[in-house]
Order: sequence, then C-alpha cells, then structure tokens
Amino acid sequence: MSNVVNAAVEKLSERIESFGSTAKFVIENEGAIMIDENGVRAGDDEAEVTLFASRETFEGIMNGSVNPATAFMMGKLKIDGSMGVAMQLGQALS
Repeated sequence: MSNVVNAAVEKLSERIESFGSTAKFVIENEGAIMIDENGVRAGDDEAEVTLFASRETFEGIMNGSVNPATAFMMGKLKIDGSMGVAMQLGQALS
C-alpha cells in the first residue's frame, strides 16, 4: 500500500471510529481505503458507495481546503453507489 493510503488511514481513523455503512475511497494511482463498522483500513472490498478522487483532491478534502460537494459538482470527486451513504460519510468527516 502507498504512503498516501497509509497516511490517509491514520488521519481518517482519528476522525471516524466506526461508520454504520460501508464506503470506499479510491485515490487515483495510490490505492483504496475502506470505512465501515470496524473503522478505517486500507482495502478494496465491496462497498455501498465508492468515491473516486485524485491524490490532490483527496488531500484537499482531508485538510479542509476542498469542499466535497464542490469537488463533486466540478467532476473532481466521482461517486458510484448510494448518494445517501456518501452524504453520511461527508457528515462523519466534518
């Protein structure tokens, strides 16, 4: 797994202890992160929603310089699956 994914797992783990649904963040050319009832980990399992972003967009979302809704509207954040679960994840991250 890449250093970007490892750092993201650590940072997300500080913000999310558990999540009632399953979500996956795919960071372009870096790997994937799973978020579920067990917490946050590197992985590429099935999920109710999958979010796709570049490293720059993902890091911006994590540090607060990029608004996820704006990134989605601009096509920098793509969502496949349940929009409701994506919105729950957004709330958990804020």
